[in-house]
Amino acid sequence: MQQPSGPWQSRRPQVPEPPNRNRVIVFVVTLVAIGVLVWFLFREFPGALQTQADMAWTAYLAVFAALIASGFVASRRISGTQALTNIAMWLGIVVLLGGAYMMKESDVFRRVQGMLMPGTAVETASHELTINADDNGEFVVFGKVNGATVRFAVDTGASDVVLSPDDARRAGIDISALTYSGRYESANGIGHGAFVTLDTLAIGPIRYVQVPASVTRRNMHGSLLGMAFLRRLKSFEFAGNKLILRW
Repeated sequence: MQQPSGPWQSRRPQVPEPPNRNRVIVFVVTLVAIGVLVWFLFREFPGALQTQADMAWTAYLAVFAALIASGFVASRRISGTQALTNIAMWLGIVVLLGGAYMMKESDVFRRVQGMLMPGTAVETASHELTINADDNGEFVVFGKVNGATVRFAVDTGASDVVLSPDDARRAGIDISALTYSGRYESANGIGHGAFVTLDTLAIGPIRYVQVPASVTRRNMHGSLLGMAFLRRLKSFEFAGNKLILRW
């Protein structure tokens, strides 16, 4: 018997498409890559994520970026022309990043870096570093203590270089063997600390050896770069939202 035709013709049930495994793979790989990048930045810039809200926001952005990447790459099949367009776009991004890397030693790059990344000491002239204030008006700079990266807040009210327990531990100092018999004054008040001598202390190209410092007993959000360091400079001055160091 002939099958009826027209609007009453029976339709075959639609078979759902198999899940796109490529999307899952791209999502996982992208999330892992972002996680590695965040870990690297957190290691190189300790203290950048100071609150649980900062960490939660970073995790949210990482997952969101992974979802966007998996959606763009594997949400649908693309034609050869679209594939070539995407390849050209990514090649352009790579070229731009490569050009930025090649220009990293130029004055323009360093000035832009200092404006976009407060805490980065920018060499603006021979034997001159400039630090831009952050959104709170504070001068924060990343330095090296015994080779370990430390986030400092410049504090002219502090007589010493003051390390937090976490930063001291990261710099290789055994804080359990210290005697907290010293007193120091800062803009935040009077605290107790243990006197130590740092093998090396560097802010950008400025590097000093055998620098006296103290390790605070109580936890701090970061370490302080006090007058014990600033007095070693040739000069330093505040110019608006900039701190200029000369040595």
